[in-house]
Amino acid sequence: MSSLRRRKPINESSDSKHNEEEEDEDHDDVDADGDDDVNGKNKKTPSKIKKKRGEKPPKQPKWSCMDTCCWFIGCICIIWWLLLFLYNAMPASFPQYVTEAITGPLPDPPGVKLKKEGLEAKHPVVFVPGIVTGGLELWEGRECAEGLFRKRLWGGTFGEVYKRPLCWVEHMSLDNETGLDPCGIRVRPVSGLVAADYFAPGYFVWAVLIANLARIGYEDKTMYMAAYDWRLSFQNTEVRDQTLSRIKSNIELLVATNGGRKVVVIPHSMGVLYFLHFMKWVEAPAPMGGGGGPDWCSKHIKAVVNIGGPFLGVPKAIAGLFSAEAKDIAVARALAPGFLDNDIFQFQTLQHVMRMSRTWDSTMSMIPRGGNTIWGGLDLSPEEGNSCAKKREKKNETQIADQAGSENAVCKAKSANYGRIISFGKDVAEAPSSDIERIDFRGAIKGHSAANTTCRDVWTEYHDMGFAGIKAVAEYKTYTADSLVDLLHFVAPKMMVRGTAHFSYGVADNLDDPQYKHYKYWSNPLETRLPNAPDMEIYSLYGVGLPTERAYVYKLSPHAECSIPFKIDTSADDEDTCLRDGVYSVDGDETVPVLSAGFMCAKGWRGKTRFNPSGIRTYIREYNHLPPANLLEGRGTLSGAHVDIMGNFALIEDVIRIAAGASGEELGGDQVYSKIFNWSEKINLRLDEEIPVHSSR
Repeated sequence: MSSLRRRKPINESSDSKHNEEEEDEDHDDVDADGDDDVNGKNKKTPSKIKKKRGEKPPKQPKWSCMDTCCWFIGCICIIWWLLLFLYNAMPASFPQYVTEAITGPLPDPPGVKLKKEGLEAKHPVVFVPGIVTGGLELWEGRECAEGLFRKRLWGGTFGEVYKRPLCWVEHMSLDNETGLDPCGIRVRPVSGLVAADYFAPGYFVWAVLIANLARIGYEDKTMYMAAYDWRLSFQNTEVRDQTLSRIKSNIELLVATNGGRKVVVIPHSMGVLYFLHFMKWVEAPAPMGGGGGPDWCSKHIKAVVNIGGPFLGVPKAIAGLFSAEAKDIAVARALAPGFLDNDIFQFQTLQHVMRMSRTWDSTMSMIPRGGNTIWGGLDLSPEEGNSCAKKREKKNETQIADQAGSENAVCKAKSANYGRIISFGKDVAEAPSSDIERIDFRGAIKGHSAANTTCRDVWTEYHDMGFAGIKAVAEYKTYTADSLVDLLHFVAPKMMVRGTAHFSYGVADNLDDPQYKHYKYWSNPLETRLPNAPDMEIYSLYGVGLPTERAYVYKLSPHAECSIPFKIDTSADDEDTCLRDGVYSVDGDETVPVLSAGFMCAKGWRGKTRFNPSGIRTYIREYNHLPPANLLEGRGTLSGAHVDIMGNFALIEDVIRIAAGASGEELGGDQVYSKIFNWSEKINLRLDEEIPVHSSR
């Protein structure tokens, strides 16, 4: 150690002495590290080990909110793919083995059961998927979509949503003026049965039904998926893709190659409205129609088996178009205030969803139809007296007739005003109509808004309304079905210009009026006639026993100048009137209320009416929802939910029996758990052909 030290002159300055002491301390630290120096190993010079006084350690990177979000998303993705890998790696029989070990032997799938009974494939089957359940793939795109040719933008893993969200929104949107492709972008429907068998990995739509049909002998040549671009208006699917012509040709081919047997058509959700449009189009003369002649449906269609059909629209569509939300989104906003409205990765979620979905003309096909006649007014509605109780029994026709008396007693209790589909404030939703002071919004001056210059939100048509227009909407207080279309014209004029060119929402007085030959009326069952096909059957199959959105309590957003100005008031609750989280609920399948799914087959088309002049037989088959007994059952085999019902064993059995040749009477006729017949009788709709003296459009 002495050999490393230097002797200083006696007259060294005090500063030098101080430096020497520091140097000695540093050298002592080196000696204390071990015996290496003593043994002559790893000798270090003072210049290499000397530390500079006051030197700051390097800064450690801070953990930001962005890092947390990325880490969280990454963990979710890793867990998801790990679970998916394990699911695909396990033997196919393993889930069934575990389930049976816990719950006992499972019933045979419907296809296996009916095959044992001797049923075989007979009538060719045509599937018509609904909105959002069909896959869409890219055929031409912008620079940001490089490498995505013929990759799914909708359906599958949805990988592009989080990889390049703004690019994805741009390619999924349609032109706001034409409702067709934007310049330089072509997104087209996936073809074949794979178009809608699964919505995402592990999430079936048509796959279970297809598999069970295959068990009794069906295959690709006897099944056809009528895939279409569900974003487009129905007539525009023919204008752009000739989809209606392709469906016509494929049905004709199926009939010709299967011994002349007529097809059984199975539409689901919005596909019900799409096929209703098709049946008018195919018989209408060209160029507007398909030119098949007035007996085309009679020659080619055995039965139309509608599943979860929104024949008269759904209130849920109004909430989506008005504020880009429904009950689930509203609850999410309440749990995480501001999250969905914030600028995340430069991506304001709800604003982009609104901008994108308002270019999809198909969403306007599900605006409630029939006005106050069907959905009720300020004081009355068909579902008045609805109870939130879930216990229900299967009813025969005698029980249905006797139900009216007991229901009158229920109506004396507190009841929701379901006809008020949108109300600004719970007090307005509950107040007597005579106490509501309303200022008509239709003539209001919209004024100007600073949103486009002061906020970073994406553009929506609300930015053109101004503060005065937003205030006018709220001051009208409450909206029934009659005023909803005017409301949408006020808040989204560009969207509704396209919408009213392709769809109509009224009730026809005189179906012989030449105006009803236009395609805009073809998907509205209240403004068109069924085909002349007396041997055809029409079924309405849907789930019941689930709270389904019927009306909403709204409030103004506190940041209306920078975001969507209206939101569902999730603080509004009242168990007595089925009000929860700002949403009034009635019986249905979580998406389509019973009234919309069942009215036409219960009354509007029942027997010979002006909407069904040839007397096509109609049947209602309801399926009471029962949740899965345990997690191993997945989405369950007794579900009545809007999409999960596609795996309901009872429904699948009914569909297979119809495809194998059974009639509605052989199935047992109507199967009813709800109050659909009583509610239908409360609707004062003229069903005969007599033309009123004063007819109006």
